[in-house]
Amino acid sequence: MEIIDLITYKFFLKSLIAAFFASIACGIIGTYIVSRRIVFISGGISHASFGGIGMGYYLGIDPVIGAAVFGVMAAIVVQFMSEHSDIRQDSLIGILWSFGMAIGIIFIYITPGYAPDLMSYLFGDILTVTYLDVLALFAIVILSIFTFTFWYRKILYISFDEEFMKSRGINTRIVNYILICLVALVIVTCIRVVGIILVISLLTVPQAIAELFTDNYSRMIVMSSVFGFSAIVIGLVVSSLLGIPSGATIIFSLVFLFMILKGMQSIRIRLRLKSNLRNTKF
Repeated sequence: MEIIDLITYKFFLKSLIAAFFASIACGIIGTYIVSRRIVFISGGISHASFGGIGMGYYLGIDPVIGAAVFGVMAAIVVQFMSEHSDIRQDSLIGILWSFGMAIGIIFIYITPGYAPDLMSYLFGDILTVTYLDVLALFAIVILSIFTFTFWYRKILYISFDEEFMKSRGINTRIVNYILICLVALVIVTCIRVVGIILVISLLTVPQAIAELFTDNYSRMIVMSSVFGFSAIVIGLVVSSLLGIPSGATIIFSLVFLFMILKGMQSIRIRLRLKSNLRNTKF
């Protein structure tokens, strides 16, 4: 199978559309996660949502709906406990992380029959996305764009100096709850793309690449979306041609792209330093 042949298939075009929406959603929310330094919280939410997948299988509903409900509930619990409890945040995340995975495994085990596409939820398979998945991704992109456009300045301050906003008498609680729920929804809608286990990479690696070129918040959103989409497309094509798992291939492409660009940046900095030393007169 050649690349030109892939484009003629409807399922591949559908995957490209899903990749486009997923990269935008992860570019927006991922920039907030990285800037706010809540990557570990996002990882906890993604793994906790597995409990919803297990319950979805058991109750006979769409596992993604179950994951969305469970993920949002976990996000609200994390935010509430962070504000009203003396439990360390990392300990709380660890509890929810393990509890969600345990609940998911138990419900899947007691569900009659076999869960045929369980691996796609764990490790992702973008080639299996449905039109409903694409519609959900489109909806979360619109919601993310609207939220960040409406509250851009508040989100910017919350990301870097929330205490300053509180000292000015600005209530950040509502914004925090909405944003953490939005993080959960983005994670859930991207499960089909790279899976529960790998989705955190899609929310952090493109931002790490973007940080090599800019420290401007809005530019980072755009650049991380571009890098994310590029890596997804590369991973999608390579996985289709070689017949290997798409989720893992996408993340490998992302990390490989980061290593190349980081290496090029290091070489450029070294060459510049040598040039400056050579031109310096003592």
